Amino acid sequence: MKMHNPSYPRLTLRGDGLPALGFSVTETATQLSVARVTLFRVLNGHAAISPEMALRIQAWLGVERGGEARLWLAQQTAYDKWQTEQRIKKLLLHVNPAAE
Repeated sequence: MKMHNPSYPRLTLRGDGLPALGFSVTETATQLSVARVTLFRVLNGHAAISPEMALRIQAWLGVERGGEARLWLAQQTAYDKWQTEQRIKKLLLHVNPAAE
């Protein structure tokens, strides 16, 4: 079974979150209490959504509006895992299973 590339969480935030709420990057960064450059790096794929950022998003959006931190972290983890698997899949073929 071939797994597809999971969506990167920044695409959700950048594509669905900010435009739907009508906030600019600067306004959002201010509301999240982070530097604009920090949010800009996440939105442009130069930084992952960290546990701290996920908690800030949760506090900002609220769970009822899609801000649940564990979901943002799960999406980030799924993306990171898939990317890593693609990069090292040939190496994984040579890993010996643990002996019982």
